[in-house]
Amino acid sequence: MYKGFYGLGSAMLTHQRNLNVIADNITNVSTQGYKQKRYGSTTFGDVLISRWDKEDPKGTPIGRQNYIRTESEIKTDFTQGSPEYTGQPLDFALYGEGFFAVQLTGGSVAYTRMGSFSLDEQGYLCLPGYGRVLSDTAQPLQVFTDKLYASQDGTVCDADGQTLGRIGVFRFDDQAALVHNDDNTFTGTGAQQTDSCQVMNNYLESSNTDLVRTMTEMISVQRSLQSAAELAKMYDQIMTKASTEVGRI
Repeated sequence: MYKGFYGLGSAMLTHQRNLNVIADNITNVSTQGYKQKRYGSTTFGDVLISRWDKEDPKGTPIGRQNYIRTESEIKTDFTQGSPEYTGQPLDFALYGEGFFAVQLTGGSVAYTRMGSFSLDEQGYLCLPGYGRVLSDTAQPLQVFTDKLYASQDGTVCDADGQTLGRIGVFRFDDQAALVHNDDNTFTGTGAQQTDSCQVMNNYLESSNTDLVRTMTEMISVQRSLQSAAELAKMYDQIMTKASTEVGRI
C-alpha cells in the first residue's frame, strides 16, 4: 500500500545528492585544475515478490520489482581544462593525461592538476598549502630561484640556461580508480612517469566545469526534486484519506 513512498523518497534523496555534486562543481568553477564530478544512480536491488498463504507456507515467487534508486558512484570527468596564460614563471599547466606529484607534510604523495607553484624557504618548488613538488625521480625539486623557465617536457632551467631539474608528470593506467579528495588532489597507486603530457610554463589549467551546462543541469534536477516532493505530498494525502474514510465503509 505504501510502496509508492519508497520510489518517491528515494527519488528525492537521489536528486538531493545529485544537487550536492552539482553545487560542488559550481563552487569550483574558478578553481585551477579542478575536474568536475558526475553523479550516477542505480536501482537499489531487486525485491522478490512472493505470494504466501496458509496452503503455501514457503511462498510462491511471482516476480521481481525495484522500489528505490540509490547512488551507484560519483565519477570524475578528466577532460582537459583550458590553459590560461598568466605570465608567471612559477605557473604550470598540463596538457594531456597526467598529474603533478606533491609530497605532503606527513610524507605521503598526492597528485593534482594545480600548478600555481611557489618556492619554500629552502628553495624547493612547492604547492602552497600542500607540499613540495616532486621531480621525475619522485624527489622534491630544488630550484633556488624564481627566475626560470621550463620546456614542454618539464625540464626547468634558470635565466642562464643551466638545468635545475625536471618536474615530474605522472599518469595512471586506471584513472577511474583514483580517489578524488575534497582539497582538489587525487590519491592512488601505480603512478608512472610519463613523457606524453605537455608541460606549459606561464600557464594555469582552468576548471573543466562548463558553467552554462551545469546550471542547466541544476535547474532540471531541482525541478525533478520539487516534482517528487509534490507527488509525495499528494500520495500522503491519498493514503491518509484511504486509511480514514475508506475504513469507515
